[in-house]
Parts: sequence; structure tokens; C-alpha cells
Amino acid sequence: MWALFMRDLRLSVRAGGGALIGVLFFLAVVAVIPFGVGPDLNLLARIGPAILWIGALLAALLGLDRLFQLDREDGSLDIMLMQETPMFLTVLVKCLAHWTATGLPLIVASPVLGLFMNISGPAMLAVAATLLAGTPAITFIGAVGAGVSVALPRGGVLVSVLVLPLAIPVLIFGVSAVNGAIQDPAPFLPPFLILCAITLFFSVLGPVAAAAALRASSD
Repeated sequence: MWALFMRDLRLSVRAGGGALIGVLFFLAVVAVIPFGVGPDLNLLARIGPAILWIGALLAALLGLDRLFQLDREDGSLDIMLMQETPMFLTVLVKCLAHWTATGLPLIVASPVLGLFMNISGPAMLAVAATLLAGTPAITFIGAVGAGVSVALPRGGVLVSVLVLPLAIPVLIFGVSAVNGAIQDPAPFLPPFLILCAITLFFSVLGPVAAAAALRASSD
């Protein structure tokens, strides 16, 4: 499992730019917003956490279609399906490697990009904490879409269509938790715990469903 993790981590970084593409897309989304809404610093500070979460969500969708595509092209997927190790554990390790290469850099870059939105220090920490708790759920959800579309010639659009509606609760509770951290009447802990629960739920359901989809596509 460790060898598979390191292999997928190297492939994720090399294929298509990996982390760099996600961070650049994240930067492009956040940098364009101030030009659209104007130079009102109070408005930017108010909508900044939501913009950071939307940008991170869209950036996390990049590369999900390649989660199993390279393995299918070089024949590694057939070997993974035939090995004794349960397939859902293999999918779990691949998801963790993909998140480490694409999701973790977004979390590291979020406090820096928060400067574009005039976000305060506590709000930046809250955004980073909620992204750390919520972005793995996006990867696990995306694994299901990638497993369903792995046999299709143009499955990239299908993955986004399948993943985006299921990722809306992650976005809602992530933004709610950040707002609770910077607004006194709103609580931070309840939406943050729900966000953690969503990630734990999909960390179990996602690999199992993705493994079933991969087995069905290979038949």
C-alpha cells in the first residue's frame, strides 16, 4: 500500500502539472473576483471565505477524471482488480495520494490567497481548517465518478457533473463553519463537526462504491 501511495503521488505530480495546475486555477478564480465585485474591502472580507471555498472546490475537481484513467491505459487497473488485496483499500490509498498531491497544496495556498480578499487572520485559519476537513470528501466523491466514467472516452465532463451536486453539502457546511468562526452569534463547532462527519462517511462509502464501479467497468 505504501508503494502504491508513493507511485500514485509521483504520477499525480507529473501528470498534467498536478499540484501546480490546481494552485494556479485556485489563484485565477480568487484573483478575478475583486475585479468583478469592485474595490469594496468590507464586501470582499464578507464574501472572501465563500469565494475561497468555491475556488478550492473547483480546483479539487481538476484531475479527478485521471484518477484511474492512467491505470486503465497501462494495464495496471487489471492487475489491481486481480490482486488479493481488497479493491476498496487500493482505491482508498489512491484517493489519499491524489488528495496529497492536489488537495493539500490548496490548503497551504489558501491563507496566502486570502490576502486578495482582505480576510482577517482568524478567518484564514478557519478556511484552512475547514478545507483540511472537507477537501478529502471531494476526492472520495470524485473517486466514484472516476470509477463510473473510466471506460468512457470523454469521462472528464461526466465526473464533474456527477461530483459537483454531491459536493454541495461539503461547500455549505465548510462556509458555515468559517462564518461561525468570524461571526460571534454563529457557532463554529457544529457545522465543522458535520463537515468532518461527511468526510468520514464518504471515506467509507466512496472507495467501496468506486471499487464496485471499477469491477463493473472491467466486466
